[in-house]
Amino acid sequence: MVKCKAASIAVFGTASDVGKSVIATALCRIFRDAGIDVAPYKAQNMSNNSGVTPDGFEIGRAQIAQAEAARVVPTADMNPVLLKPNSDTGAQVVLQGKVCSTETAKGYFRDTSVWAAAALDSLERLMQRHELLVIEGAGSCAEMNLYERDFVNFRTARAAGASVVLVADIDRGGVFAQVVGTLAVIPPEDRALVKGVIINRFRGDIELFRDGMRMLEEMAGVPVLGVVPYFRGFSIDAEDAVPLASIVDPAMEPAAGKTGVAAIYFPHISNFTDLSPLEEDTAVELHYLHYPRSLENYSMLVLPGSKNVRGDLDWLLRLGWEERIREFRERGGLIVGLCGGYQILGRSISDPLGVEGEPGTSAGLGLLDCDTVLESEKCLCNASGILDDADGVKCRGYEIHMGRTVLSQGLRPFMRVVTRNGSAVSDTDGAVSGDGKVIGTYFHGIFDEPQVRYRFLSLADPEYRPARHEHGIEESYDRLASHVAAHLDLEKLYSMIGKPFESL
Repeated sequence: MVKCKAASIAVFGTASDVGKSVIATALCRIFRDAGIDVAPYKAQNMSNNSGVTPDGFEIGRAQIAQAEAARVVPTADMNPVLLKPNSDTGAQVVLQGKVCSTETAKGYFRDTSVWAAAALDSLERLMQRHELLVIEGAGSCAEMNLYERDFVNFRTARAAGASVVLVADIDRGGVFAQVVGTLAVIPPEDRALVKGVIINRFRGDIELFRDGMRMLEEMAGVPVLGVVPYFRGFSIDAEDAVPLASIVDPAMEPAAGKTGVAAIYFPHISNFTDLSPLEEDTAVELHYLHYPRSLENYSMLVLPGSKNVRGDLDWLLRLGWEERIREFRERGGLIVGLCGGYQILGRSISDPLGVEGEPGTSAGLGLLDCDTVLESEKCLCNASGILDDADGVKCRGYEIHMGRTVLSQGLRPFMRVVTRNGSAVSDTDGAVSGDGKVIGTYFHGIFDEPQVRYRFLSLADPEYRPARHEHGIEESYDRLASHVAAHLDLEKLYSMIGKPFESL
């Protein structure tokens, strides 16, 4: 147990991708709106979707979103251990916001005491600074083969003295087995921490599930705190690429009247949430493509970030994507490379230190006259700039990369960088081809800016017209919180954290 203890509530899942992150985000805003000083915490994240805190540390995007929902400044303590997979069996370990090592899965799990100790330190600091913590678990909280080494779920709940809420996804089916099976296999002392269940992603008439709720409560021995209907009005930055797996390579072409955008789905895709604003734009149809196909009906092609750039470049060439990309280029389509995708668009990528794999150099696509060298020190910063065009469009984003890209003489940069981590700078970022139809940038999050998004989409498709109303991020958090709160038993929820609901 931690020495100085705030109240805490832990949101655990019956499986991966049941909606823990979204429920935790909603709770952060619900409690903050009630006047409670709340902060998020997740001991360990496995995700290639990361962001940068204002003080220059790297944590998972989901915890940054939860901090925004809680209206607190995100810190490295909110996600002390971040695993960024760069192969099927290995990952870069980011410890309390800084790169620590690269580990195989076997090596990482051989002894998790070092990672667990750092996570506990972060937990204690947060509990000293805040009135309430919303703790998010990882994956299934009942992976029994990893249970003794798992410091993210019940070990954290025990240390924090947290009440546990179990989230189950009814949309995937088997909700009774999800909940009852989870409770059946965990040890009795951890089972006693579970104070309620939230059924997530419900579709249909809730009245038809009333008997199901009663049966589930009888079988599980804990109350159902709520049944949350499927909500399409909010999209949190996902932790990993699992949610994308079901939407890769759609059979249909982009619908008539919409701006078609294709994004190559790399095996080691990272920060694909850069494209979330395009997904939510009703005037755009975004398709993730794994296998090469004709791009004739698309206006823009995006090469997203990658955690293993040379490996994903090799994959791209082996599958035959190069021919399709060059065809798209020749007919005047707009090609955009983000971070690793930007590096792939250049002439060469060198990794002399073996930062992402075997040392060596790979020839890029050569669509931009620039060369990249991967270095040991990672660039981590929030930044802003001005696009290098006549309109002087302002841009904000964040940089997370270990590459340094040098432009050949005559190749113009994409933007002028004016601030990094709050300090004024005079620098440039990215590159633009002579005809303006191939663009590369290290900036993540640039499509979040409506003006920048319009700049790209109108360049790709002159017929593009933005939606009349776009929800700002604050409005999105408010809408999510209202939706979730309307379907939860708030009185029971507040009693779990020792707060009388009537006084709020």
